[in-house]
Amino acid sequence: MQRVLAILIVFLLLSYDSIKAAGPMPGKPSLIALDLKALERNKAAINNKDQSVMKAYKQLLKDADKALQFGPVSVMEKTNIPPSGDKHDYMSLAPYFWYDSSKPNGLPYLRRDGQTNPEVRQYKDKEYQPKLCEYVQTLALAYYFSENEMYAKHAATLLRVWFLDTATRMNPNLDFAQAIKGKNDGRGAGLIDTRHYVKLVDGINLLKGSKNWKQADEDGMKKWFAEFLNWMQTSKNGKDEMDAKNNHGAWYDAQRLALSLFIDSTNLAKQIIHHAAGRLDYQLDDNGFFPKEMERTISLHYTAFVMNAFFNIAQMADKAGINFWKLTTPSGKSLQKAFTVLKPYLADEKNWPGQQIKPYSYEDGYMLLMEGYIHFKCKDCLQDIQNLAGDKASRLRIKLLY
Repeated sequence: MQRVLAILIVFLLLSYDSIKAAGPMPGKPSLIALDLKALERNKAAINNKDQSVMKAYKQLLKDADKALQFGPVSVMEKTNIPPSGDKHDYMSLAPYFWYDSSKPNGLPYLRRDGQTNPEVRQYKDKEYQPKLCEYVQTLALAYYFSENEMYAKHAATLLRVWFLDTATRMNPNLDFAQAIKGKNDGRGAGLIDTRHYVKLVDGINLLKGSKNWKQADEDGMKKWFAEFLNWMQTSKNGKDEMDAKNNHGAWYDAQRLALSLFIDSTNLAKQIIHHAAGRLDYQLDDNGFFPKEMERTISLHYTAFVMNAFFNIAQMADKAGINFWKLTTPSGKSLQKAFTVLKPYLADEKNWPGQQIKPYSYEDGYMLLMEGYIHFKCKDCLQDIQNLAGDKASRLRIKLLY
């Protein structure tokens, strides 16, 4: 697979370097995880002032107006210097590792699972990147539904500063992500920091047609993600994460799948989907639980977290012509089985049998419940979302995405 990818990367880089077009991207967006037909249907409903979506639409615009106040930001703003000496390299600390007060210098840091060390907030790359991904998607959705160019313009600015402009761009690697002080300068687990790229690529795709998003921008982003995907599959940190047996491995495949589809490599995407099916086979047990997530101190959170990764894979597999929703592995594992077991806990109908030292955010399960309604005939899942969201239900963004 790595040889195939290397050939693909060379082809893509040569192709993008040869393209000089600077005009806006033509035509409809080609989405990777989101459902274009659902977005088109809801856009028509908005244009018709359909009250079933208007509160959600107004909330989206409110969120987008807030996003207009964000940034632009870049990796160059951090005060910490990566071991490479190059501030263009991304850098973060492992969140659950803390200063060891029993040691004179506090090193090496010790693990406290589920307890986030506030020191991680000193590393601005980790703070900025997920916000940037979230805000770009919010702005792009607001642009798509409203056709207001101010949203596309700011999304384009955020993307150019973080990824494309020579003076501020992030290098396409995570060599120094989630470092553990006293142990390493970065590790494979740091790839979880870029899981937000799954939503970012559709944000980019939604900018198609905007006068503020040029062909050169599109080509630049495809080149950047092609280089990053190559790093994911050939670097030590990337290979380590590929071997992860928990949610990290599932999110690794979700990222690879999103990027392979974004750079138009359908053959690679199909290989990744096959690999993800193998992950589901050994990560899920015969009772429908994920043992590696059940070991955690916030096990309901991490069970929903890994399910979100697999559901994202299933959404994207649809674009590659593969029905991951109905897949049953050789040992009888399936997303439907995992969802059926998890659903009563997502809906707060039963007490979770594992450890959960922090309150669970039930909003994290709304997407799972919605997809369960669509793909697994969960008739009461919509009502579950309504019950959990309460007064916020009519303003939820999923009303615009499904």
